[in-house]
Amino acid sequence: MKTSMDQPARINLFKGHPSFRLLPNDEIIDATRELLAPAAREYDEDTNNRHPLTYGADEGAVWVRQNVCDFNNGVFGLSGDTASRPEFLNLNSGASYGILSTLLHSTLAHTGYTRQAFIITPTYFLINDCFIDAGFGSKLTAIDEKGQDSIDLDQLVAKLEYFESNTEGLADDTQVIQNPTKPVNKKVYRYVMYCVPTFSNPSGKTYSLETRTKLIEIARKYDMLIIADDVYDLLDYRTEDVTKLPKPVKRFVHIDRDTNRDPNSYGNTISNATFSKIIAPGLRVGYHETINEKLALQLSKGGANISGGTPSQLNSMIVGTILKNGSMEKILYRLRKTYKERSEVIKRTLAQLLPAGTDISAPDGGYFVWVTLPEGYDSREIGETLKRDHGVVLANGSGSEVVGDPRNWGARCARLSISFLEKEEIEEGCKLWAQVCVEYAKTHNLSH
Repeated sequence: MKTSMDQPARINLFKGHPSFRLLPNDEIIDATRELLAPAAREYDEDTNNRHPLTYGADEGAVWVRQNVCDFNNGVFGLSGDTASRPEFLNLNSGASYGILSTLLHSTLAHTGYTRQAFIITPTYFLINDCFIDAGFGSKLTAIDEKGQDSIDLDQLVAKLEYFESNTEGLADDTQVIQNPTKPVNKKVYRYVMYCVPTFSNPSGKTYSLETRTKLIEIARKYDMLIIADDVYDLLDYRTEDVTKLPKPVKRFVHIDRDTNRDPNSYGNTISNATFSKIIAPGLRVGYHETINEKLALQLSKGGANISGGTPSQLNSMIVGTILKNGSMEKILYRLRKTYKERSEVIKRTLAQLLPAGTDISAPDGGYFVWVTLPEGYDSREIGETLKRDHGVVLANGSGSEVVGDPRNWGARCARLSISFLEKEEIEEGCKLWAQVCVEYAKTHNLSH
């Protein structure tokens, strides 16, 4: 049976969402009451905001977007021309929908106008489906990570040059998705790339400022859109005092905005962000952020949005209230404190008990630990034994492949999550995994 995140298990190291006790019930109840208890709000009749329980503005309420910007500008230390502004944001219903919406409204794979999609490998185990739905089923290329803080940029450029020189039979216009009733045609990109640049899912790596800057330069040269899943960068555990959040690495969109002064440009980056990881996934609230208003506006004017307005009007306003009333900092502190403790337990346990030569990408932030067992070990077989004999489930590396361009991650790799289980369960699950590895080594004459 294929391993899945939600299958019954005594200890589930696969699940990538918060423990139920960490979900901020009280803060959400308080924010909802604060939002809905008044008989009226000053913005209920304002077409740029509207009543919380009616159809929203296409881009999402201005006051919510302003609170998102205020929060981000403070956290990332943005000011002046680099600062986030409400018109640069489009609210959506979470990062997964944000990806598909971006692909639908800014790429054109079916005709070949958008020639190829590049996905950093190993990758988030469910992202392939979004690209396949958008027509990239036979147009996915994996790009490898390099070291602890970069990707293989030479490999990417070589692939881009290959596709630039092989364009026979590809369409060279975007007329098929242009709406004759709209005054402005959509911006469609020749290439698209997907990555999780900070505390990546699954590898846990964070790309350096130098890597991000070079990648943007490449994107500009080849008309490539970088979609960055900016979902874990505020879950940073590197400080001793978790009440003090280290300043995160600038997001791609911040660097792009800071270095692109062309008023006609749509930019080459999208911050695909969500509140699923830092408030609660059930809210289904996220946002696109782009370098200026052009691409954000394009994403907000799709048919579904102009028909029903922003897809999470009520929930986005709950999030906006949490940001405005100061609850966000309390929630984030609680998450970071708990995850820091769990990350220390998993790092210590794995380092002590797994076979010599095991590579452990230990978490400095985010949810995940990526482990590569030594040569000779079969991660798939070990995982099946662990599940069958001990009721412990973890994610085999097979799910982190880019469809059509595999790296055989399933042979020796596994992804473990710290978000769902308590410290004691994490420790027990890791000990049982190590025990199965010892048993496997004995039966296969491997040194441990």
